[in-house]
Amino acid sequence: MESLGAFGAGLAIAIENIFPPLPSEVILPLAGFAAGRGDLTLLGAIFWTTAGSIVGALVLYLLGARLGRDRMRRLVVKVPLVDIADVDRTEAWFDRHGDKAVLLGRMIPLFRSFISVPAGIERMPVARFLVLTLIGSAVWNTVFILAGYLLGENWETVQRYADVLQWIVVAVVVAAVVVFVVRRVRNRPHEVE
Repeated sequence: MESLGAFGAGLAIAIENIFPPLPSEVILPLAGFAAGRGDLTLLGAIFWTTAGSIVGALVLYLLGARLGRDRMRRLVVKVPLVDIADVDRTEAWFDRHGDKAVLLGRMIPLFRSFISVPAGIERMPVARFLVLTLIGSAVWNTVFILAGYLLGENWETVQRYADVLQWIVVAVVVAAVVVFVVRRVRNRPHEVE
């Protein structure tokens, strides 16, 4: 951000979307802090980070589209405890809730990036995907950039709260996986000796 300004913040967010271990919860408040110091403009930070979010999301959408439904189904059948009926239910769920999933998914840690892949696999219309990504990303980015802007030197405080949110999401995902596995193992036909 120091050398590239708001464009650099956008580039960092594009990379973060493709490689989620880079935390937007650090990049965005830092961009807000930089805007507060006058190193870049607040609107420039919001614009470029949202543009970066769209670029990163589009890359993953295209990856999902390239992977395609048939190839994804062939991969899933090799995963233990998962069968095609699970894929069918997921596809049906995405058909019913795809718009909400993409819009809200852009505001949930971990899912921010990954929601683009099923949108591509399911061939959500690109224009609709981009509009939903724009709205969700703009909200997420604006909240974190404004937090960094308003907190100034204390911009790192945002990360502590974001970490709590991320751990809650991780705990919910882990609990859901455990419930899924337990149910699947219980419902599996037992072999007769």
